[in-house]
Amino acid sequence: MALRTRLTELLGIEHPVVLGGMGRGATVPPMVAAVSEAGGIGVLGVTRYPADRVAEQTAAVRAATSRPFGLNLLLFASDDAAIEAVLAERPPVFSTAWPWPEQDLRAIFERAHAIGAKVMHMVAAVDEAKRAAEAGADLIVAQGTEGGGHVGTVGGMVLVPMVARTVAPVPVVAAGGIATGAQLAAALMLGAEGVLLGTRFLATAESAWPPSYKRAILESDGHDTELTEIPDIASGAVWPGAFDRARRNLLISEWAGRENELRRRRAEVAASIARAAREDDAERGELNFGQSAGLIDGLGSCADVVRGLVTDAEEVLRKADRFLG
Repeated sequence: MALRTRLTELLGIEHPVVLGGMGRGATVPPMVAAVSEAGGIGVLGVTRYPADRVAEQTAAVRAATSRPFGLNLLLFASDDAAIEAVLAERPPVFSTAWPWPEQDLRAIFERAHAIGAKVMHMVAAVDEAKRAAEAGADLIVAQGTEGGGHVGTVGGMVLVPMVARTVAPVPVVAAGGIATGAQLAAALMLGAEGVLLGTRFLATAESAWPPSYKRAILESDGHDTELTEIPDIASGAVWPGAFDRARRNLLISEWAGRENELRRRRAEVAASIARAAREDDAERGELNFGQSAGLIDGLGSCADVVRGLVTDAEEVLRKADRFLG
């Protein structure tokens, strides 16, 4: 048995599993290449990278795999030059998310199509999905609020089927809170054509996250994250309607309810967050992971994750007919 979906057919991959293009160095070329080599598709986050770094990182991916991969941009933080720098690398997949309402998605997607890329756009709400489909997206990722990092407020169990119904026949990929093969099987039953994972891939050998950050995922029961704006206030970032799901550590607890003071001291706190990453301090760092941490109990390789997801999903689907009596 093999999981063949419109996602695997469209992208020419073996397994309907996507590494989300997480930013701020959370995705690195070894992760991206490993996921693609395992038969899924890796996506590298390159938002705010200068053009020479985009080229360097893309070359590193291509040196490690000949299989399809993607480059991801947060559109609200990307000007025309940033988009051009990514498209100049001719990625097989141009992955995007979080545009401002006034940005012209159709024009951006047409530029990607002109260089032969497939467009995969992430949304957190049904109206965003409709906008992306009308603009010509080839794939739409419906991300539930369970996910780590920047998310909306609707759970994936509801969002995925609503988006799939709204944008049909555009294929949908489920994201947010997914870490197991059973969830991959469930996503397919909800109308998705595959899954996109972030947190699960952060807890892998190829992940560049510091060791204590990875341990925090393994130790999490899935209940120790919350939606917050504290990391974004510290970095001076303004997102178009997103909340940041992060682990409730000393950074979050110390500044909760003191956001106005944090705005005045954001340079100091931003420096502390950067220092925490360098010093492997999970209590003072920004730990953007999702509720799926409660389902993760080991550090495998990216290939282990991809193949384990697919094997377990296939087993679940084989047994599903027992519910038919």
